[in-house]
Amino acid sequence: MIIRVGMGFDVHRLVEGRELWLGGIKIEHSLGLLGHSDADVLIHAICDALLGAANMRDIGFHFPDTSAETLNMDSKIILRKTMELIEAKGFRFGNLDATVCAERPKINPHVPAMKKCLAQVMHTDEENISIKATTTEKLGFTGREEGISAYATVLIEKL
Repeated sequence: MIIRVGMGFDVHRLVEGRELWLGGIKIEHSLGLLGHSDADVLIHAICDALLGAANMRDIGFHFPDTSAETLNMDSKIILRKTMELIEAKGFRFGNLDATVCAERPKINPHVPAMKKCLAQVMHTDEENISIKATTTEKLGFTGREEGISAYATVLIEKL
């Protein structure tokens, strides 16, 4: 058995007039994330981690932000297609450990819904998905509430 680990990171700016999507769920907030797709930083970090673990480049390579096909795309579709890409290469998802960095809104109340959504999209058990939330203690762009970032680490295996 071959075991691989991948790490992903993503960041998007918070702006007015956009919905806030994190971990595949819509969160009520006065600001949303700016991006070519729905700008779900958590899912984008997860996709980069999966693709990196499988040595398949990154999310921008497979889902470019210059493509009309990915404009306003639901990131859950990107995640499902990423799972299909790694599965086609013979890999099976093991587990995910992710962290969302945001001052507001508070993320912890939404973690159970995110885990449920991601588990459904990734065809895995919620027990295989860990999502944590933190702030940056009001430091940097996240602390100034200019954006949200996410980190993800995944384990995949090839039999």
